[in-house]
Formats: sequence, structure tokens, C-alpha cells
Amino acid sequence: MATITRNPMGHWKAIIRKTGWPISVKTFRTKRDAQDWARRIEDEMVRGVYIHRAPAERLTLKAALARYLAEVTPSKSPSTQVTDRRRASTLATRLGSFSLAAITPTVVSEYRDQRLMTQSRYGRNIGTTHVRLELALLSHVYTIAIQEWGLGLLQNPVALVRKPKPAAGRDRRLSKQEEGRLLEECQRYSNPMLYWIVVLAIETGMRKGEMVTLTRSHIDLQKRMIYLQQTKNGSARSVPLSKTAVQVLEAAINHPVRPIDTDLVFWGDARDKVSGKRKPYDFIGAWNQVREKVRLQDFRFHDLRHEAVSRLVEAGLSDQEVSTISGHKSMQMLKRYTHLRAEDLVAKLDRAFRQQ
Repeated sequence: MATITRNPMGHWKAIIRKTGWPISVKTFRTKRDAQDWARRIEDEMVRGVYIHRAPAERLTLKAALARYLAEVTPSKSPSTQVTDRRRASTLATRLGSFSLAAITPTVVSEYRDQRLMTQSRYGRNIGTTHVRLELALLSHVYTIAIQEWGLGLLQNPVALVRKPKPAAGRDRRLSKQEEGRLLEECQRYSNPMLYWIVVLAIETGMRKGEMVTLTRSHIDLQKRMIYLQQTKNGSARSVPLSKTAVQVLEAAINHPVRPIDTDLVFWGDARDKVSGKRKPYDFIGAWNQVREKVRLQDFRFHDLRHEAVSRLVEAGLSDQEVSTISGHKSMQMLKRYTHLRAEDLVAKLDRAFRQQ
């Protein structure tokens, strides 16, 4: 039988001591609630299905996210670490005060709906992909908490919630005129690194995170190769370089004002508070400024990767060759990123029929 006592504050404490089970204690406002809880827990113990929930009831999501960032995130690629911290910050702001046990599928679905209605700083609703990835992080926190941290959780609440449908693959391509205006304005920008990064994105299809964390030790200009040890999908890969890509990398590496205290190819002035090392060049503000100046409508920096992959396909490379360069593990994902110009297909049709 459980022991029910009243404390000096007027609350009722239920204490359950049963051989073979940890002591369970919980406080309630009324004696009736304490008795109901005790009967339920004792019944679960008798049936052998009791799970000790106290750790999950005490641990807030904010604390769980902090532990996740400290223990799990460091094993991921540098770019994924950045996005993990950003998504964790959003989750902590909105759900951080909840205990892990208090976050139900209803709470998660309300979070999903609210996020889908949230506007970004550019005045449009954030995309479904952002929300899907935030929910994926929350789900993984629960998976780690259940499997590795030994918290008494009956289920992962995210697994029971509908996820927003994936956004359709973007098909925005860069015209020759737009490319000319963009590169010309990037060359005019005060920091030459913006121009180098944009050209490198077009020539290689590398991700933003891969470029800003690039160091001189990753590059072999004689062999015209970049060797990436850590990538978004966790696999190392080698990126062949065009002559244009080699030229911009030579300019970056040999720039006369390059600081001697960093090996980063694209370095910033800001420093990490813990290590004191220079952080990578944060160019997105400059990119947005240039993009607006040349009136590049509905075009994002990541679209340069789409453009690069599409150009590789148009150049005649096979899907396997393109995926080796771009780092796509899934052919389905590669197809989402590949957008062939309709006018180019018309020209190919004409050539094909002339050969018949």
C-alpha cells in the first residue's frame, strides 16, 4: 500500500515502496489525486508495465536540448551543428519550459501549426521544410532520451504527429543575363570573398556550409581537387575543380591581406568566444544586399547549387558522376535538384531528329 501524507504547505504526498521497484514519490493538491495516482502506479507495477517517469517529468525540453547539443551534435558535420543549434534555439524558445513528459502529440501538433503560420524576416511564411527539420530534431532528442539516457518515456510524441508535406523541388534557374549582372555586382562589393564564394558555388555545387568551413589543407590546386572530410550526409567526398574554380581559390589563398592566424579560405573578423579562433566569413547579409541590388527575384543562395548540378547534367555527366561531385546519396534527391532548361531540351530534340 502507498503511504499518503500531508506536508506543511497543505499538499498531499504519495510514496510507493514495492520490492523490486524504485521508490516512487509524487505530490498533489488533493488527497483524492494522490490516491488515484498511487493506485494506478501500483497496478502498473503488479502488471509489470510500470515505467519510472520522474526523470522525464523533471527534465525540461530546454535542458534536454542543451544536453543533446553537448553530447550528440558534436559528432555531426560543422554545417549540421550550426543548423542543430539554430533549430534547438527555436524549439527551446517555444517549448523549452515543458518537461519531456508533458510534451504530448497535441502539443507538438499545435507547435507545427503555429510554425507554419509564422512569417520569416522576409515577410513570407517559413517553408514546410523548416518545420519538418525542426520536428526531426525534436524527434531525435526523444529517441536519444529513451534509448540512451534511460528516461521514463512511454513514447516519442513526434512519431504520432503528421508531418508537413515536403516542399516541391525548386526549379529556379539562373539566366545568362542574371548571372552576368550578379557576378559583376559581386566583383564591385567591398569584400572580394563574396565574389569568390558565388563563383565557387556555381562551378562546384558545394553547399554553403562546406565552403565557409573550407581550409587550405582541403585543397590541392595541382590536382584540381577539394577533399571534404565532413559533409552534410556524413560521408567524405572529393570535388573536382574547373579552371575558373582554381583561379578564384588561388586568389583567395594568396590574397595579400590574408591573416596569418587562420587556415580558413574564407575568413571572418569575428572570433569564437571559447577557442578564440576566427569564425568563417558570414556572407549572407552581403549576398542579400547584392541580390536585391541586381533585382534577382525569387533566387536564393542555395539555388546556385541547383544551377551547378543542372549544368553538370547538361554537360553530359551521368547521374552517378554528378552524385559523386555533388554528394547526393539518393538518386531521387538528385532529381529534385536537377532542373533542365526546356529550351535546351528542344535543341536536343532537333539534333536527335536530324540524326535519324
